[in-house]
Amino acid sequence: MPHSRTAVYTGSFDPVTLGHLHIIQRAAPLFDELVIGVGSNADKRSLFNPDHRVELVRSVTGGLPNVRVQVFDGLAVDFVRSLGARVMVRGIRPLTDIAGEFTMMMANHQLAPDIETVFLMAAERYAHVSSSLLKQIAALSDDDEQLAKFVPQEIIQPLRERLRSQT
Repeated sequence: MPHSRTAVYTGSFDPVTLGHLHIIQRAAPLFDELVIGVGSNADKRSLFNPDHRVELVRSVTGGLPNVRVQVFDGLAVDFVRSLGARVMVRGIRPLTDIAGEFTMMMANHQLAPDIETVFLMAAERYAHVSSSLLKQIAALSDDDEQLAKFVPQEIIQPLRERLRSQT
């Protein structure tokens, strides 16, 4: 597509949360294509392998025709550049993410000054949602209705199965 606008939203999505999905749903209409880059966070022990995380993200974004999901390795800016994109989308939660995201944006700008970062503030109802928090809740609660406050419905069963297989 000539002059198409592609943006890339990277993260570990381990697993994808309602907060992630909300950012995806808001970012998708802003661009011709939104690529969700599923990467690994070396500082965290992953619950799902990258290919399974891609499947889970696809299961909740299938209704968004301009969204595609793929695994990436290495630096996010290198992945963005490999796609010919010039925009990174980042979701931020008030207070908890701002300092870290600002530092990452500055580093990314040093590595790739041609790539812009667009921040979307998390909606108030998702400002506290994190993959780490929902893993704790899932491990301690059998109530799927409670879990559905943090993750899309399609994620609950795979999350429960994965947690059971680890015990």
